[in-house]
Amino acid sequence: MTHPLFEKHRAKLEAALGAIHTRGYWAAYNEMPSPKTYGESAPDDGKRAFQAHLGQAFEIDQPGSTGWHGGEQSPYGIDLNVRYPVCDVQALIDAGQSAMPGWQAVGCEGRTGICIEILDRLNQQSFELAHAVMMTTGQGWMMAFQAGAPHAQDRGLEAVTYAYREQSFVPPEATWEKPQGKNPPLVMKKHFELVGRGVAVVVGCGTFPTWNTYPGLFAALATGNAVIVKPHENAILPAAITVRTIRAVLAENGIDSNLVTLCVPALRETTQALVTHLAVKSIDFTGGNVFGQWLIDHCRQAQVYAELAGVNNIVIDSTDAYQPMLRNLAFTLSLYSGQMCTTSQALFLPAGGIDTEEGHKSYDAVCADLATAVDGLLAKPEVALAVLGAVQSAETMARITLAESGALGRLLLASRKIDNPEFPKARVRTPVLLACDAADEAAYMQERFGPITFVVKVADTAAAIALSERVIATHGALTAGIYSTRPEVIEAMTSATWRSKVALSINLTDGVFVNQSAAFSDYHGSGGNPAANASYSDSAFVANRFRVIQRRHHV
Repeated sequence: MTHPLFEKHRAKLEAALGAIHTRGYWAAYNEMPSPKTYGESAPDDGKRAFQAHLGQAFEIDQPGSTGWHGGEQSPYGIDLNVRYPVCDVQALIDAGQSAMPGWQAVGCEGRTGICIEILDRLNQQSFELAHAVMMTTGQGWMMAFQAGAPHAQDRGLEAVTYAYREQSFVPPEATWEKPQGKNPPLVMKKHFELVGRGVAVVVGCGTFPTWNTYPGLFAALATGNAVIVKPHENAILPAAITVRTIRAVLAENGIDSNLVTLCVPALRETTQALVTHLAVKSIDFTGGNVFGQWLIDHCRQAQVYAELAGVNNIVIDSTDAYQPMLRNLAFTLSLYSGQMCTTSQALFLPAGGIDTEEGHKSYDAVCADLATAVDGLLAKPEVALAVLGAVQSAETMARITLAESGALGRLLLASRKIDNPEFPKARVRTPVLLACDAADEAAYMQERFGPITFVVKVADTAAAIALSERVIATHGALTAGIYSTRPEVIEAMTSATWRSKVALSINLTDGVFVNQSAAFSDYHGSGGNPAANASYSDSAFVANRFRVIQRRHHV
């Protein structure tokens, strides 16, 4: 019998299946915070729900509770003071393993239907989640709503859709009949059971605690695994809200809610004990290279899906839309204060300058014009505050200070502090632009996370493309870009990105930016260079999270 939630969400699943096949525009959840979609009272209800968490103990009835821990510091300077249950790692793992047989028993369709029901429920909480994301990460309101809620939910649904498709390729049973000439055929009945690999751990990041968490969470869940969510220590609340909602929907459908739990370690050693546990069979991680590489090196019992640091870059050869190009770059570099894993860090510009429809522009002129474009974009405080958000961490503030010191390159544009009247303690800084030579590899050839961009002077366009390819092949990147009016240059850059295995954006001048990634259409990460060993989402992201266990007997 088909699971009732699979039937309820069949139309949405079929539309999502069509979307991952055609890769055209499609979204399951409305990205605009419209009362027509979410209800007239949704904005106020969501804000009140968020505020109700502040200064409180976040109750989740999980096994092995040993105390409470919190300590999140808001980049906007407000007091959060939320405390979360600290649970024994072994208790969480044991509970997850005990819950898995019941989750396996509901089958692929049942898991798919329940996962989509969870995502729909999370969508109803989008305003609450958006406030939680905004106040823990520093994202501006619109980004926090879109990336933190509907876009994250779309990415979760995308993972569920791939998981369903891969599992649905496996028939539940088959009759095997081998002819034996004059003798009766050999006949066997074969049954194929989809079984999760084991306990999954999803390690969240501090800047996108839902968008970067939902793909791995729902890929693991939909393929039959228990999931332990270990959030970043400064972005716990969005994960806690998510886990509590998942547990509620599981319980409503007769599934042991301990299938999904929240792990808030008080000590780093606790996290290490969790991820290296023999019962943990998959780990999803987004964050810096040091811990990411540690996971890959030490968690040999698990498949690690890791998104690490990279040096995203753009080659500027020529353009027939100079001012639109500058505006597009200015927004790209400013959005969320450059704290996106897809933001461009290095712009490779020929020493001889570039040709434009306004005439030839020297290297220095392009540098000055880009600085002017950034200043112009952020001239109005209300625009600047919406675009920039706030700086997430003290470490990023320190990197801004280092960049402004002149130690990394010639200062083209200093960072300005902008006051936020609504949040007087908010850390708001405009981008830093630096000029350097291609030989100054120590400066630009490592990730400088935050609003820091290098305009790198290269010999010519061919050298720029070669340098871009080398940077990506050795240090990784999630995005690359090219501006050129010459087809042969675009072809050369395209070939370079095929070799270095990175997504390429060509001549972006309109309302799409190199650091944006659309669910159901854009592959986020290729899994083919050092910045990431997996992609959101493709078949490889889900197919190794379950196993097919067969049994057979004579008929």
